[in-house]
Amino acid sequence: MRKLAFIIIPILTITSCTNHSEEDLTDPLVLGNTKFATDVKPIIDNNCISCHANVPQFGAPMPLTSLEAVKEAIINRNLIGKISRPDGAPGLMPFGGPRLPQNSIDKIVDWKNSGYLE
Repeated sequence: MRKLAFIIIPILTITSCTNHSEEDLTDPLVLGNTKFATDVKPIIDNNCISCHANVPQFGAPMPLTSLEAVKEAIINRNLIGKISRPDGAPGLMPFGGPRLPQNSIDKIVDWKNSGYLE
């Protein structure tokens, strides 16, 4: 009976999990249409504002509370490079990880490539 459990449990574990595709996990990104208020600001508010508030906390060097501030961080402070680092890499933002989902990073990159639409 014990041998049977060693065979059945791994089979049930493997077959009970499914991941059809990454598209099932995230909304598809429409390139060239990314706007700050609807697409980028929610990402920043949910992942960055705890440190990058109007008065920066925990050693953050600047706030990320406006379109201008986020744009400046992309242009002059390598924001995209810092959020794109692998988990555990030095300098990964948000500080302490985990890394943002790739779909969120792609939205920020597309916002930049679209000309920083409001």
